[in-house]
Amino acid sequence: MPLKFEIGQSSQIGPRKRNEDYIGVVTPNKDQLKIKGALLAVADGVSGNEGGAEASEMTVRSVSADYYATPDTWEPHAALDKVLTAANRWVLAQASANRDLAGMAATLSLIVLRGQRYYLAHVGDTRIYLLRNKSLKQLTVDHVWDNPEMRHVLKRAVGLDNHLSVDYADGLLETSDVFAIMSDGVWEPLGEEAIHRAMMLYDSPQMVADELTKNALAKGGQDNASALVVRVQDIGEDSLSDVLADAQSLPVPPKLKVGDVLDGFEVQEVLHDSRATLLYKVRSQNGQLFVLKTLQPVLAEDKQSCQALLNEEWLTKRVVSQAMPQILPLGPAQRKYLYFVMTWHEGATLQQRIDSGHHFTVNGVAKIGVDMMRGLSMLHRLNIVHRDIKPANIHIGSDQRLRILDLGVALNTMTDMPEEMENPGTPSFMAPELFAGGTANIATDIYAAGVTLYYLLTRKYPYGEIEPFQTPRFGEPTRPTRYRPEIPSWLENIVLKAVAHDVDKRFETADEMLLALEHGEFKPIAVQRTPLIARARLVKWQWIAIFSMLLNFLLIYLLLVS
Repeated sequence: MPLKFEIGQSSQIGPRKRNEDYIGVVTPNKDQLKIKGALLAVADGVSGNEGGAEASEMTVRSVSADYYATPDTWEPHAALDKVLTAANRWVLAQASANRDLAGMAATLSLIVLRGQRYYLAHVGDTRIYLLRNKSLKQLTVDHVWDNPEMRHVLKRAVGLDNHLSVDYADGLLETSDVFAIMSDGVWEPLGEEAIHRAMMLYDSPQMVADELTKNALAKGGQDNASALVVRVQDIGEDSLSDVLADAQSLPVPPKLKVGDVLDGFEVQEVLHDSRATLLYKVRSQNGQLFVLKTLQPVLAEDKQSCQALLNEEWLTKRVVSQAMPQILPLGPAQRKYLYFVMTWHEGATLQQRIDSGHHFTVNGVAKIGVDMMRGLSMLHRLNIVHRDIKPANIHIGSDQRLRILDLGVALNTMTDMPEEMENPGTPSFMAPELFAGGTANIATDIYAAGVTLYYLLTRKYPYGEIEPFQTPRFGEPTRPTRYRPEIPSWLENIVLKAVAHDVDKRFETADEMLLALEHGEFKPIAVQRTPLIARARLVKWQWIAIFSMLLNFLLIYLLLVS
């Protein structure tokens, strides 16, 4: 069931010469509403400062537009923090560039309604109230000085300081919840009792908003009066939770063979048959080829496996890039079983090429590295950690385009994921810290990418092959030139830096490694080798002590024999 709500808004100029309040409402279409939610905001230009109206309007406009331009994989508070920081910089820049706008600033209170939750962002002395079960609650705190004589002096506002400190909060929605966002021109003259009475008076949010602003001015309000009221009619589902809930209702399809038809998709070939998943090459009714991914029938009752498959679909759908296959959107009426469908690309994975005897040139591996790191950089910017980079998950199409496959164990670092497996991935490509119980992150993806390049060059692993359930020991990686002397030093150093045992010695980001590969021999990097003393786990004084002891024994022996 989608989220449903009704909105009312009113903004009165009052006795002021112009209205420095600004109301913003964004109610996107069904799919975007489910993913990003609806945004409702009230801003109030700081009184006494030139450009207050401009500051409030541009703050709401920029936040409203930029929030919906952030990646779908970002949670609301993370996205709002990014766009509010940018809005603060913009207001400060305008104030410094235009003498007439010096001191421009604005308060801001906003709500994002999404699925079953609400998300608040607040700075200044605009307020947000919640009426639930006839009880009124103020959800925000005024950012003003505690001294009674300075109650109108703001401590925080957009454009007031280089560092913007914003209050964030969230909570569960309930049917019939009524939220009211209002400027100080409403709540100050009315008081909480009158606000409560007005919000209880009507079911219509528009009538409530009109009542609030009218009463505020009637009680002698000397400021602009603005109120934005929203009543929740039906709560929806959290975006990812909604997708995962489908695991309870969609059955896993039976194992298919060539010629079988599932929801209009005819099986052309079985591409992959593993312990957990099945991949089919299928043809749609219009003749287009796709890849259909589903679970093995024996996992039909395995809730975690079902959630993992739908989580993979949810993440992949939000990565709009040529570096990954794209998900075919299917509505509930089009899909009667648990699976998802993605674009088909002629070609082969790197592992398939290796298995067929393909020999990768040094230049070819360097190009693969550039394309792979460009794709990884894109994933990391979306806060997605792949966790299983290896040759089998890197595909080179007949169009010579590299694509990263399989987000089956990927993590979105800004969204609550289903319960994850311990150390998912392929052992020989897993970073040392993962075996010590560490958490997968950008550094572990970079390590796996480095091992992938190492393997393409040498058919070996930098620390030797690691078997499942093995507890490996990591010393110094074997230099690739030991197996293939023609590898240039610049490429060898890049690979060795990527697979460094010490996280601090690796590339910090995929972009940094990409830049090193693109510069190549023109800007070679140096790799710091671990000193022999450190590798032996002995510090310098221990070696000196051993040498001194041996020298003393030698001197004693010479004295005795003489």
